[in-house]
Amino acid sequence: MTVSLDDVQRAAERIAGRVRRTPVIQVAPGLTFKLELLQHTGSFKPRGAFNRLLSAKESGELTGQGIVAASGGNHGLAAAYAARELGVPARIFVPVTTPAAKLDKLRTLDADVVQIGNEYAEAYQAALAAREESGAVLVHAYDQPEIVAGQGTVGLELLDQAGTFDTVLVAVGGGGLIAGIATALGDHAQVIGVEPAAAPTMNRALQAGRPTDGPVGGVAADSLGARRLGDLAFEAVQNHHVRSILVDDDSIVAARSELWHQYHLATEHGGATAYAALVSGAYKPTAGERVVVVVCGANTDPSTLT
Repeated sequence: MTVSLDDVQRAAERIAGRVRRTPVIQVAPGLTFKLELLQHTGSFKPRGAFNRLLSAKESGELTGQGIVAASGGNHGLAAAYAARELGVPARIFVPVTTPAAKLDKLRTLDADVVQIGNEYAEAYQAALAAREESGAVLVHAYDQPEIVAGQGTVGLELLDQAGTFDTVLVAVGGGGLIAGIATALGDHAQVIGVEPAAAPTMNRALQAGRPTDGPVGGVAADSLGARRLGDLAFEAVQNHHVRSILVDDDSIVAARSELWHQYHLATEHGGATAYAALVSGAYKPTAGERVVVVVCGANTDPSTLT
């Protein structure tokens, strides 16, 4: 199923008033940050979660059984937050490796939290089984049309807020965010996916000609830890000629440190991954190129910022 610009625009109307219109700041000539780390629950994820739940409510799919979701942390926070706001129960499956900072926040959102497996994929299988048993609505972390369309509202805001720009750097895990942004922007700007070299879902899919499973590792695995790119994301990145750039763990750590020390932005490693492309020189803008970096996640232990 293809996600269209119309889908993104309808998502924007549906979730209006439920999510924050996050700010953009020009931090240097030709460099702008889109601060999605200031979104509810500390990442862009509530956009897709609200669109999925509100769409399910409109269709009658959302019942008293509530929702189930699997997550490395951020999607679970968003799904639990949206469920609480809409007054339905949420059961969230997370890997045992989920950082304590995210677990603590999940529990404040009245979610039933189940830790299982070492990776997102294992938590997802448990969520599927729970959905079959209970009849709850499954809220996928990245590969549902409503999720992709909701995340695409970041792109619509950029068009309205950031003036003219040439390039947008976006971190990639399962691909919901980059799929939505690429769909929203169309030919207005080039979209580049920045991936941890330890979990290159999009890069691997583009090389293979289809999404394929692979190992998950690295410092950003708790938020960019999908084994494979979503089918919807693969279609979107092909349709919009999105290319991939890989960054290593040292570059991600350095970018996170610079975001904190230079801009006072406390990000998780996944939230710093897009900026790592610039810090490391993996992406070098041309003279006069106007670049937007989506800073997408803040759920971290502040004591680890060095």
